[in-house]
Amino acid sequence: MGYEPIPTLDPKEALGLVKHGRCRLVMVAAHLPEMDGYEFLDQALCTDPGAHVILMAGEYTLESALEAIRRGASDFLPMPVDRVRLRKTLDDIAALYDKRHRVKATEEQLLRDLDFHGSIGKSPVMLEVFDFARKVARHYTNVLLVGPTGTGKELVAGAIHQISPVGQQKLAVCNCSAMVDTLLESQLFGHERGSFTGATDTRLGLFEYANGATVFLDEVGETSLAMQAKLLRVIQNREIQRVGSPEVRRINVRLIAATNRDLRAEVLAGHFREDLFFRLSSIQIRVPSLAERLEDIPLLIQFFLKRYNGAYGKSISGLTRRAQTVLLRHPWPGNVRELENVISSACITATGDFIECRRFTGAPAAPEYNVHGRRGLETAVPG
Repeated sequence: MGYEPIPTLDPKEALGLVKHGRCRLVMVAAHLPEMDGYEFLDQALCTDPGAHVILMAGEYTLESALEAIRRGASDFLPMPVDRVRLRKTLDDIAALYDKRHRVKATEEQLLRDLDFHGSIGKSPVMLEVFDFARKVARHYTNVLLVGPTGTGKELVAGAIHQISPVGQQKLAVCNCSAMVDTLLESQLFGHERGSFTGATDTRLGLFEYANGATVFLDEVGETSLAMQAKLLRVIQNREIQRVGSPEVRRINVRLIAATNRDLRAEVLAGHFREDLFFRLSSIQIRVPSLAERLEDIPLLIQFFLKRYNGAYGKSISGLTRRAQTVLLRHPWPGNVRELENVISSACITATGDFIECRRFTGAPAAPEYNVHGRRGLETAVPG
């Protein structure tokens, strides 16, 4: 029939061939002296969820066939095997295998095409974000990025800087929520030697450091009203003063700010300056949550698998179908950052070529399937 067979009477030898990728399909009798065919099926799919196993038995019953299919068999054939049916089964599996190879190659190319300077997405909402960011980046203006925590606002900020006219210059990053006001002021504006306890040297602030380039202020909504007044002066007058210095220094920086708060509500509540809000939000880009772009999850999984395969020295090919189903049904309150953490942890603990549901930490339980579903058919889907 055009397929090269590897005959063996040893089930362990066959499992070794499956483990090392020597064969993609195994035809096995349901009743073996050393190992039951169903046990072999379970072990083979555990070793490689992408493998195909055809069970054969002298006595065919509907119950035994359904049991085999439920446990992941590609087919259940009565013995002696009918050559016409066997040829169709083998040809169907070969066609499916070739199709998955083509899909994987297509998705790898798609991943390269849809990489927007570190941000990945093919959903309409993300393509709109990329398109708007590309247009804004050409102009030297302030930008406000809004969206839930973990959506990738810093990556979008980095992309805007990279494709801007000053993309070859420095990008200074500051997390405003990580510091008290005194330290934040020193971090942004710099200080003179002796201006406060511990100031043993004169130090440049981020605005001076990135003069002529870009400063990214993450979690700008966490700043105090006093700090907001100083930021407003930077935007309006393009000047700063180091802590402990009377000298006014002129600067020219592009300011990109990000927040997960509703700044309009913060303004109404008196927690954020209205004039600063209007200065920052003249150009506003909303980065959507992962729940709004579920079609991006397969691409993001492939992206993170590639990253952590390299980081951990693994060669994980993908996820089982049930594992992908679990990820698609999860609500992702932590957004892309949560997905990255799940894939990273699974890569660390995975021992085979495919990630299974049990490798996930914090993800929901795997869904149950009835006899008309495909429970156990955990064939790997590329990406």
